[in-house]
Amino acid sequence: MRAVERMVHGLEAAVRLFGGLAACVCVVLVLLVTGDVMMRYFFRIGAVWLQELQWHLISPIALFGISYALYRGEQVRVDVFFEHFPEGLKRTVEVIGGLLLMVIALYSMWLCLPWVEQSWLRNETSPNPGGLPWRWVLKAFLPLGFLLLAMQSLAHVLRHGFALSKKEGA
Repeated sequence: MRAVERMVHGLEAAVRLFGGLAACVCVVLVLLVTGDVMMRYFFRIGAVWLQELQWHLISPIALFGISYALYRGEQVRVDVFFEHFPEGLKRTVEVIGGLLLMVIALYSMWLCLPWVEQSWLRNETSPNPGGLPWRWVLKAFLPLGFLLLAMQSLAHVLRHGFALSKKEGA
């Protein structure tokens, strides 16, 4: 039981780390958008790479944020029914849902890998003049985000399957 608990805490620590990174990227994105708008409206200048960077930063926010939302218990569920279930049924639903989510996340990650590899081998860049190089880095967020989601799904399954208590910030 201790080993399962340590594993769950380790998986969730990684998810919290990337969730914090996503939060920092949100701040950076707000600053970039503010700077871009000010440059365009006050100085009449803009840069394609700056706009592309703004679009690219949305990727880690969403992909890392999904697993963090699951960690925090902010996932979507039909609480109208769920809140009336007995405790045992709630745990069963959480375990089955977590297993299904883990399978979907791992399959999605597997589907993304050839796409990222192809982009990396071609050293894909932006098709826009003045755009960002290394588009494969952006595409690499997809399998990483799905891996984090699978990890958090496993932690979710273990937590609910073994009825482990949750320690915030642990």
